Order: sequence, then structure tokens, then C-alpha cells
Amino acid sequence: MQQGAGDLKQPDILLTDQVAVVTGGGGGIGRAIALAYASVGAHVVIGDIIPERCEETAARVREMGCQALAVPTDVADTNQVRALIDNADRHFKRIDILVNNAGGVSRKPFIEQSERSWRRHIDLNLVSMLAATSAAAQVMIRDRRGGSIINVSSIEASRAAPNYAVYAACKAGMLNFTRTMALELAEHGIRINAIAPDYTVTPGVRGNHTGPVHPASWIQPSAKQEDATARRIPLGRAGIDTECGNVAVFLSSAMSSYVTGAVIPVDGGTWASSGWVRDKAGRWSLMGDIDS
Repeated sequence: MQQGAGDLKQPDILLTDQVAVVTGGGGGIGRAIALAYASVGAHVVIGDIIPERCEETAARVREMGCQALAVPTDVADTNQVRALIDNADRHFKRIDILVNNAGGVSRKPFIEQSERSWRRHIDLNLVSMLAATSAAAQVMIRDRRGGSIINVSSIEASRAAPNYAVYAACKAGMLNFTRTMALELAEHGIRINAIAPDYTVTPGVRGNHTGPVHPASWIQPSAKQEDATARRIPLGRAGIDTECGNVAVFLSSAMSSYVTGAVIPVDGGTWASSGWVRDKAGRWSLMGDIDS
């Protein structure tokens, strides 16, 4: 018998003793998701190409009272992706959550991109997700506990993205894959959803691409840049990485037990705005110059 409104239970956001694998978990959105999971009781396996970032995130997870495993991983190498999943399975004997977060992008007109660049973008942003999902889903199916897979896409998956053509195409493919896998994996109790951030403050956005995450060394935007951001984004500010972490926790918890195949924008409303921006007087304009 299914529960109805008269059988409501207290919402359960906790992930106590569940095991989450997060690719790109050493910095930015991936790190925020890893720490968000630890805050609700999950043990976390962190895969990141920068070993010291892997270790730093793992140390933070342990400080929060959860177990952590740091596995330096270049997700462009599918053998390393499969090794990440194998390490997680051997260490914890289970995988409940997979977050396909790792990726990368460089700004360049498509006709100026080399084939090597195309393939690097595809390996980082699309093939890595396929490899991790294939390996992790098999563990989830084996253990018959179900699971949650979250793909970190982008608002660029759903709109034109000049100078980011291959990246955007990969992210669009990620959304279709999310919906298709929601159907294929449903019979196993595995839910798969995506989040689609827009402009979010991360180490990379602030110029901290390698080494430890040190916010004190980040490049800070000018007042003009902050004003332009505030007028472009309906909620009036850039995103914070922890906001993606909060949504990831929701999508992995019992609170979203009937949610699968969904794409949730975590973008302050930029997808909804579809080109509408505020002018300097604070008025919305579709065609106006945001500097006017």
C-alpha cells in the first residue's frame, strides 16, 4: 500500500553511512558536494587530478566525523575512472551515490579548435561520465540497495554557447544520458538526475587552477564586473558552490525518493531569464545593452 498525505513521515535528509564517489571532488563544486555529503553523515571517495586537493578534501571530510578515501584520478583516462570506482568498492564494500562532476573547458571559437582539443573536451566532460556511471551502476545493481547518480551539467547544455561549442555539446549529451538512464536504471531502484549551474564562484573562476585551494590568493572581480553579474542574474549575484552541494544532498536523500530523470538549474534564474537583463536603473530589458 502506498503512502498518502495522511501517512507523512518526518523528512529525511540524512545519508548516514552511505558511500558517495565524487569526481573532481578536490575543488569548487565537487569539493562543496563532497563536504555537503559529509555534513549529513556520508563517507566520501574523492577523485581529482590534483593529489593535494584530493587529500585536503579528504582531511576535511574526516574532520567532520566521516570516513574518506582520496584517489588521484585523471577522468580523461577511462582506466583511471574505473580504478576510482574499484577502489571505492574495495574500501567500503558498497557505493550508494555517484557524482559525475569532473570536467573542463577552454574558451575558443570552434573553427580555431584542434581535433585534439575536441577529443580532450569530450573525454573530460562526456566519456568520463559514461565510464563512471557504467562501473558504479554495476556495483549498485549487485548490492540491490538502489542508489543515486548525479551529473553536474551546465546551463550551457540548454542554450547556445559561443566559444564553448564542444563543451556545451557534451553537457547537452549529459542531459539526454541522464533522462535515458533514469529509465534504464529505474527497475534497480537507481535514480539519476542532473544539476545545471551557471556562473558559480570556484577556484578556477578566480584563477586558482592548480595546487591547494587558497581563497586568499584568488583574483577578485572589479566593481564593474560584479555589477554586470548582478544585473545578468535574476537573484542578483554569482552562485556559491555550497548551493550546488545542498541540491546534491537533496537529490541523494530520501526527500527526493520520487525524483529521477530531472534537471535542476542551480543558476539564480538565468535559464528562466532567457536573455532578459537589468539596465543600470534596475529595469528588465530583453534587447537592451546591460551597460546602458
